[in-house]
Amino acid sequence: QVQLVESGGGLVQAGGSLNLSCTASELTFGDYAMGWLRQAPGEEREGISCMHWSNGDAYYTDSVKGRFTISQDKSTAALYLQMDSLRPEDTAMYYCAADKPPCFFHPTFTSWGRGIQVTVSA
Repeated sequence: QVQLVESGGGLVQAGGSLNLSCTASELTFGDYAMGWLRQAPGEEREGISCMHWSNGDAYYTDSVKGRFTISQDKSTAALYLQMDSLRPEDTAMYYCAADKPPCFFHPTFTSWGRGIQVTVSA
């Protein structure tokens, strides 16, 4: 399994931005689906974005489309999630995850980071 570590979370006002980072313990992103998922208190974990590491194809759920951008840096084996126009309902624990492709959004990835908190105040 790939070891993943998230960073970049925190507290931001509504309308603000945050950029989450996810780094891997090994440069073995050759053939992975890399996902960002989140879990709000009392809610189920949901996938919000996914990228095919090999070709950079990116996918988003409707709740974040147009506001969040997933990207990659192959030289450092880093995955990013730029979050703009944040809303209070985006408040959640955010997780980076990896699995074999193709991309998917259900929370059954095989490798997970510990998660990082994002809080958006009204």
